[in-house]
Amino acid sequence: MKKAVCILSGGMDSTLASYIAKNEGYEIIAVHFNYGQRTEKRELKAFRDICKDLYIKEKYEIDIPFFTQIGASALTDKSIDVPVDGVEAGVPITYVPFRNGIFLSIATAIAEKENASALYIGVVEEDSSGYPDCTDEFIKSINHSINTGTKDTTNIEIKTPLVHLLKSEIVLKAMELNVPLELTWSCYKEEEEACGVCDSCRLRLNGFEKANSKDKIPYKAK
Repeated sequence: MKKAVCILSGGMDSTLASYIAKNEGYEIIAVHFNYGQRTEKRELKAFRDICKDLYIKEKYEIDIPFFTQIGASALTDKSIDVPVDGVEAGVPITYVPFRNGIFLSIATAIAEKENASALYIGVVEEDSSGYPDCTDEFIKSINHSINTGTKDTTNIEIKTPLVHLLKSEIVLKAMELNVPLELTWSCYKEEEEACGVCDSCRLRLNGFEKANSKDKIPYKAK
């Protein structure tokens, strides 16, 4: 069976991308990164719950402690507040410098070891928080680089099935594939009840609202 490495954060987008990979006939090798993010424990729980639902046998939980040493992001530096006043134009302070580039590099090493032909990542360009490492242009560029920098027998295609979707379309596609979104976690700030006001929560809730669906994860009362 053909193999795909899926970068699975435990969030809505990466989870849907993983279910799409399964639907497209791939044996999934799931990769999760603990990088000192505020909701690290909750995201790891989501990852494990989703792997169980997908019956994934091969999975990697990779620790990347240096992101907290670099800082410069509200997700990895607790001295920087997570914005809660709404999604603004430009690159937000929740951007973790070159995170997806680093994730994809590590996932490529795993894909080469496992003889995988595809690498799935749930980046969203159209309706995201303005992260420069979530664009179609970036993915195409790094895809060329990883195939240049690996063995001649290695040929990996980075697949981004959500890159041009809106959040509402992601919710609808997840419903179509019976993806258990109640197992996922998107909040940047909280691990027990989602805050509902960080950029990630706002984008998620807006997606559910426009899809005329109800988000089943717990949110703090406003």
